Amino acid sequence: MARDKKDAALGFIFVTLLIDIIGFGIIIPILPQLIQGLIHDTVSEASRYGGWLIFAYSFMQFLCSPIIGNLSDQYGRRPVLLFSLFGFGIDYLFLAFAPTIAWLFVGRLIAGVTGASITTGSAYIADISTPEKKAQNFGMIGAAFGLGFIIGPVLGGQLAHFGVRAPFIGAACLSLINWLYGYFILPESLSKENRRPFQWSRANPVGSLRMLNKYPVIAGMVISITLIYIASHSVQTTWSYYTIEKFGWSSRMVGNSLGVVGICVMIVQGLLIRKIIPKLGQEKSVYTGLALYAIGFLLFAFATQTWMMFAFTAVYCLGGIAMPAIQGIISTHVPPNEQGELQGALTSLMSATAIIGPLIMTNAFAYFTSSAAPVHFPGAPFIVSAVLTLISTVLAYKSLRK
Repeated sequence: MARDKKDAALGFIFVTLLIDIIGFGIIIPILPQLIQGLIHDTVSEASRYGGWLIFAYSFMQFLCSPIIGNLSDQYGRRPVLLFSLFGFGIDYLFLAFAPTIAWLFVGRLIAGVTGASITTGSAYIADISTPEKKAQNFGMIGAAFGLGFIIGPVLGGQLAHFGVRAPFIGAACLSLINWLYGYFILPESLSKENRRPFQWSRANPVGSLRMLNKYPVIAGMVISITLIYIASHSVQTTWSYYTIEKFGWSSRMVGNSLGVVGICVMIVQGLLIRKIIPKLGQEKSVYTGLALYAIGFLLFAFATQTWMMFAFTAVYCLGGIAMPAIQGIISTHVPPNEQGELQGALTSLMSATAIIGPLIMTNAFAYFTSSAAPVHFPGAPFIVSAVLTLISTVLAYKSLRK
């Protein structure tokens, strides 16, 4: 693919992921309020249900991501990505009209089956990137997350004034618009000579994870990246519940705060990463990013005022240089016709940790905000994450030394 076409394709994938993430981000600020309304209970108890909702989504994604990744290796990235976008649009419409908490769980199960946009988008980027550019180009995924979380949560907080269901309808519209955009514009990235037949033996979650053991560097980094995935759920899963419980934030304030997180992520992933990783090198970028993550978690845990959450976000988001560096290291050790399988395996790993992570973090939050706790400490999930990140840093160092 010519350089100008590669640049255009990267831009398209960025926009595709961006719209998808906006749709996801829209619902975050109102989810605690929606769950509370359906279960008629406290924020502490709502966080438990929130953890199980993420569990339901992640469990199905864990089962289905290897299948999606392998299908994209046989049939190409385009049809798989379009299937994912259409499925998300239908799911959001389903959630918009859910009458009970049980229907929310059904909707999340459906979304887990179709949730392949990040997997296929990552494989698409790997297809068209040179080895030396992979880490920087993978940073575009983080930049899309950042910009999506600027627009999505802020928009969700605003739409919440029209009712807690309105953000779901907005997310559905964005996902279906994205699907139409991709249907008419998206080119295929995987050439026919780099495709391979679909194999069920390689399309199950256990077999997919075994793929990560085929290459020494990948095998050594698996535990480290697993711990980081788990640690990230203190922010991804409990941010809304934590800020509502500790600071009394409204849905609009939660949305605005996540918008600030998005700005910081976008700056780091979209701008700084392209300068920091080449200057430090991938290995040092891993260590530096993980150290900043750990510090950020600790600062969040002990924040006592609203402004601190905004200030400490900058430190935490700078840790984002670690994940593209890790992805770059892993990707360069896998041949072109296995990139889809690799990204499916990494998504399965992420989904496996998302089965565990939200339950750990939401239950830690629920316990330390309940009357049974020895001390009221909403920041407990962030302490757990800081410890996991420090362990991950040590393991990454030992692995890369080998």
